[in-house]
Amino acid sequence: MLRLTWVQPEDLLGHELRQAAQDGREPKAVAARWRAAGGPLAPATAGASPTPASRYLRQLAEDLLDELADLPSALVDDEPTDLERIRSACPDWPEPVGTTATTPHALEAAWLGRATGCLLGKPVEKLPLDAIRRLARSTGNWPLATYFTARGVPEELLERHPWNRRSAPTSLAENIDGMPEDDDLNYPLINLVLLQRHGRTFTTTDVARTWLDELPAGRTFTAERIAYRNLLSGLEPPHTARHRNPFREWIGALIRADVHGWTNPGHPAAAAEQAHRDATLTHTANGVYAAMFAAATLATAATGDHDVHTCLRTGLTVVPPRSRLARAVRQAVQLAHEHTDFESVVDALHATHAGTHHWVHAVPNTALIAAALTHANGDFDGSVCRAVSGGWDTDSNGATAGSVAGLLAGHPTALPDRWTAPLKNRLATSIGDFDGIGFDTLAHLTHRETHRP
Repeated sequence: MLRLTWVQPEDLLGHELRQAAQDGREPKAVAARWRAAGGPLAPATAGASPTPASRYLRQLAEDLLDELADLPSALVDDEPTDLERIRSACPDWPEPVGTTATTPHALEAAWLGRATGCLLGKPVEKLPLDAIRRLARSTGNWPLATYFTARGVPEELLERHPWNRRSAPTSLAENIDGMPEDDDLNYPLINLVLLQRHGRTFTTTDVARTWLDELPAGRTFTAERIAYRNLLSGLEPPHTARHRNPFREWIGALIRADVHGWTNPGHPAAAAEQAHRDATLTHTANGVYAAMFAAATLATAATGDHDVHTCLRTGLTVVPPRSRLARAVRQAVQLAHEHTDFESVVDALHATHAGTHHWVHAVPNTALIAAALTHANGDFDGSVCRAVSGGWDTDSNGATAGSVAGLLAGHPTALPDRWTAPLKNRLATSIGDFDGIGFDTLAHLTHRETHRP
């Protein structure tokens, strides 16, 4: 039987119970009914449990998902999703900053940085933090300084902690041959198509139509797959983000935000507003804030006039200050300033978030990205290596950190050759006609969108 990941009601229910506890609802009574019926916990790492549930249990899961959605949240005033309410909650909503322009060279460095960070994190995605450290140490690559390799790793260690099954054949140092397909690169491409077709005034409905036209359903995961299913069921945005979608505060909207920042140099508010229209197809509250934070950070970095700390501070101005995401990012930045050893920063972040958040949740991952960029002072090598070495959603975190640090570097030649040469200026994708495209070409296409009215 096909066990389609991220959509089975009996698997979604466990995730929704956890999400409800995090966003200020009271799910204990529903959780008790689910346990009494023999309902399973949410899958720990994968998107589907190994065996199908009974018809009764599946129907119960659907009913309980709807019941949980109707529970009131105690955090609704501190964590709105509506843009005007977000703006009202942010006392320092940003004005234009610095030079309102960027260059194709800077955008090429950003694309390359995103690809490099993603590729670095791909083979260890889903692995626990201790496994990442042990695998890297076994080959003398710790602190992390280059792509992972299987050469020299003890067999018993690989048996206990195997590489990511889908990624290892194309993302270990010995077999990299161009940039392989990944959703962390697919989404910037789909948003480039979105801007080409609809310009800056695109709507969330335009995002949905572009997805249905260009994005294969099998290349979507978590909140994006749920929203895609909801669209095909006839639901419209923003209800697509809420209906039976326990992943609405996970990292998916964050990994779609880069193009909104890249194409709005010096305009962090405009970048954040574009990211909001994109994100609300699939996400709410902190899931949306993570995308807005990344877009505003990148829009500030794109000017070339600001250091990474100013960029991150500007990113936080579009996030409601009493939200969980804002608090987590502020704590992460503080930790990065307090500790010279980044392992101590990571350990503190895991002690705070790992017990309560899924490894794909936006709150801990955004905090880790901010900590990595802060601790490395925006340096490219340091930023991507720290982001990946911190665990959780390693390829997505490496991608976003690499995007910011690459943009700050300002030119492809500023990125070390050991990172960029294996990419061979070639990107694989299932999006449109982009398969095999070069990063230099992508930079020129992206730069064109910075001048679109």
